[in-house]
Amino acid sequence: MYMDDYKRWMEADLEDAALTKELESIAGNEEEIKDRFAVSLKFGTAGLRGVLGAGSNRMNIYVVRQASQGLANWVKTQGGNQLVAISYDSRINSDAFAKETARVLAANGIKVRIYDALMPVPALSFATRYYEANAGVMVTASHNPAKYNGYKAYGPDGCQMTDDAANIVYAEIQKTDILTGAKLIAFEDGIAQGLIEYVGDDCKEALYDAIKARSVRPGLCKTAGLKLVYSPLNGSGLVPVMRVLNDIGIDDITIVPEQQYPDGNFPTCPYPNPEIFEALRLGLELAEKSGADLMLATDPDADRVGIAMKCPDGTYELVSGNEVGVLLLDYICAGRIENGTMPEKAVAVKSIVSTPLADAVAKHYGVELRNVLTGFKWIGDQIAGLEAAGEVDRFIFGFEESYGYLAGPYVRDKDAIIGSMLICEMAAYYRSIGSSVKQRLEEIYNQYGRYLNKVDSFEFPGLSGMDKMAGIMEDLRKNPPAAIGEYKVVKITDCLKPEETGLPKSNVLIYDLEGGAQAIVRPSGTEPKIKTYFTTLGKDLAEAQAQKDALAAALKPIFS
Repeated sequence: MYMDDYKRWMEADLEDAALTKELESIAGNEEEIKDRFAVSLKFGTAGLRGVLGAGSNRMNIYVVRQASQGLANWVKTQGGNQLVAISYDSRINSDAFAKETARVLAANGIKVRIYDALMPVPALSFATRYYEANAGVMVTASHNPAKYNGYKAYGPDGCQMTDDAANIVYAEIQKTDILTGAKLIAFEDGIAQGLIEYVGDDCKEALYDAIKARSVRPGLCKTAGLKLVYSPLNGSGLVPVMRVLNDIGIDDITIVPEQQYPDGNFPTCPYPNPEIFEALRLGLELAEKSGADLMLATDPDADRVGIAMKCPDGTYELVSGNEVGVLLLDYICAGRIENGTMPEKAVAVKSIVSTPLADAVAKHYGVELRNVLTGFKWIGDQIAGLEAAGEVDRFIFGFEESYGYLAGPYVRDKDAIIGSMLICEMAAYYRSIGSSVKQRLEEIYNQYGRYLNKVDSFEFPGLSGMDKMAGIMEDLRKNPPAAIGEYKVVKITDCLKPEETGLPKSNVLIYDLEGGAQAIVRPSGTEPKIKTYFTTLGKDLAEAQAQKDALAAALKPIFS
């Protein structure tokens, strides 16, 4: 079957010469052909994501057109404005894929609002809501290596698409012939006919205004003298992040020159992820030279942000997503209470794999903290519930340990623009009172206990990878461990059993251990990986780290 598909692509007059060249280069290599054609990229709630190249199991214009036709078929059943918003980041072919998406939608009589230059995930979520669109498309592969691209689909609420909608779109995709099944119109014709329009300045300014309105201490940054090093990691964050930081009064900003401008090859860091040291290395070197208070980096689609903070001895320390989440929650709560802007019955939201330290901080401030499944759409879902009840202002903050933050209901996905603004404002505030981010973090640990949160990942590449992952999860359910290393398992929560969790079904296992530690096992929804999340609590960092190391060593053989 896959050989037939390969032959058909070879015989087709492909519009992209690079795809033809790639297909010719693998002639006679059955493994390479199988890898590209034996399966198709699956469309799920995160849309599509895959390696760039030829075939149904790769990201290319034909896969994008097929997905867009499936999306168009769904939109046509939805009534409403019959409009889709589109944005894209700096990845290879992102702009081309965005235009192909617009061409297919317009050919189906669906109106399109597309950004005239790359803009990040939060801008797409905002535009989807602003224009009351039926859907949104963000062309990105987030923080994956350069050889990847993807197609993230959003519902009318600006959240990533629901399971039900994604399943319908996927069924429509499967009915659409990949090479000939999508309707097409020339991009210029779509513009001439009024079907394709660029996102207006009114929408862009409204996003910036909505972000700045969530400032906890407006005006503070103008006089605090914060010194910042920033890296957009060659992605889409440069324009929006700099705009908002400048607007709130932060102008002593050094941008990492090698990572300043959009470049989908990510030449300085093969894995453009602000969670990892290598991506921040150049920024850290600049921070050390300039004595900056803070080093900050946003990922290619600017929905996640990572930081390094200056320590009293002049060195810099990377701050984990959990720690930044707790610091921001603490800063927002304390600041809003101080200023009298804290809503009644305030609500914060985090994912179940994020640190329980946040629960303790929220309790201290009298804030309700809700725990939801991993995936920012579940945080968006909580905001939507509050909005439906006429209580959307109760939402003050949401975060995931994977460096995603949101303060305010103006979008329904994580937002590195507001994350960057609030992190800088927080650092500026502590600087203005003779303290620092590092000092405040130590105070939090002294008050609530020394929590340590670490994530280990195990990769399962190739066509058999997903099957191997499924087998591991099945075995853990059939043969539940009584202990992990020396730590007795006191409770197992299986998130495939909603009657136990009160949450929608999810392939996650949570092990509560004697002494208060916790281990969580979860397959990634977007990559062939199983992740293990550890929370340990010690009298100091060394004790918490020793617990984590022992737990990780005990679990490792299961995933090898």
